[in-house]
Amino acid sequence: MHVIFVEPRFPTNQARFVYALKETGAYVTGIGETPYEYLGDSLQGALDAYEQIPNVCDVGRLEDAVVRIQKRGPWVDRIEATVEAHIMTTAKVREACGIPGTRVQTAYLCRDKPAMKEALRAAGVPTALSTGASSADEVRDFAKRVGFPVILKPPSGAGAAGTYRVDSTEELEKILPETGVDRGVTVAVEEFVEGHEGFLDTLTIGGKISQYFISHYYPTVLEAMRTRWVSPQIITTNRVDTAGYDEVKVLAAKVIEALGIGTSATHMEWFYGPKGLKFSEIGCRPPGVSVWDIYGIANDLDLYQEWANAVVHEKILQEPSRRYSAGMIALRPETDGQITGYEGVERVQQQLGKWIIDSHFPPPGSRTQPIEGGYMANAYVRVKHPDYDQLRNMLDYVGKTIKVRAS
Repeated sequence: MHVIFVEPRFPTNQARFVYALKETGAYVTGIGETPYEYLGDSLQGALDAYEQIPNVCDVGRLEDAVVRIQKRGPWVDRIEATVEAHIMTTAKVREACGIPGTRVQTAYLCRDKPAMKEALRAAGVPTALSTGASSADEVRDFAKRVGFPVILKPPSGAGAAGTYRVDSTEELEKILPETGVDRGVTVAVEEFVEGHEGFLDTLTIGGKISQYFISHYYPTVLEAMRTRWVSPQIITTNRVDTAGYDEVKVLAAKVIEALGIGTSATHMEWFYGPKGLKFSEIGCRPPGVSVWDIYGIANDLDLYQEWANAVVHEKILQEPSRRYSAGMIALRPETDGQITGYEGVERVQQQLGKWIIDSHFPPPGSRTQPIEGGYMANAYVRVKHPDYDQLRNMLDYVGKTIKVRAS
């Protein structure tokens, strides 16, 4: 099978998808923005061919590259992308060049939040009330009809970037100019759903879930990305077969069917609170912040390899062991500026040593990164343990013990 992989060099874990495809026996062609000589020996060795283009998000440039590859052969069986910003462009080129895989309509529904939720409500999936708005008056009308709080976010994209929680009319009037909606920029406006936030990630083959992993945010992403003093955690549980997760697994299967997702990685977020289980959003791609690495360590498997098996052979070869729960905690500097040092690192190492997967501490003198940069923007520690509750206690201990000093 000949598989084209879009942008094999950046971010750094992209190379692991290429290595996995090569391991399955596929003929692998990369299309990326980096000159071939800068790819490095390992990545060059895993690629059978490579095309450099100025911008992989440019549909015309990407299509031209695929046509050149098709003409010289072998014929292309799949073209795959795993970065959110590349999904729609790749889907358009896939259809234009007659290559199987995720279609444009599915990519659109997995990226445009108002359209996504409209389609899912029609399929009977419980989700927050929402709409797309391209004027300030449309936002005001929605807030008046639904009531505060409301959430404003870009209609496409990933994470909490550009997302606002609005609690009053006065606050709304202050935030509207920041969103650009008063200048015709389209935003998604949603009913605020109170509750615990988690996510379910899958490998889906032919529209059926073949592997799944369930994780939790503490606290919600929006709060984590807006509150400096919080040391946010992401934890994947090994208790996925308990009855408490049955409803979210059923929800995920309905979403995948309703959106027409075939063979793909998916990342679906959900809330559970006073209004019950509510779907939040989904991407037809893997999750960010190296969560797949945590899944692999917790479950004694190589998820990149399983993804490649799904793409090339339409089957998986390993079942997750569910041996560990695993998670990460983001450790924020006390202020923006330069890192001056750390406190408590040795104490944590002494107490939790054998359970620590890895850690990252930018050296003193490094510039701090804004908290909106995400869970791996500054320091972090990743930990595993067979017992979910004990793991949570460990991560809490890390958060209370390690201090990131900056000035």
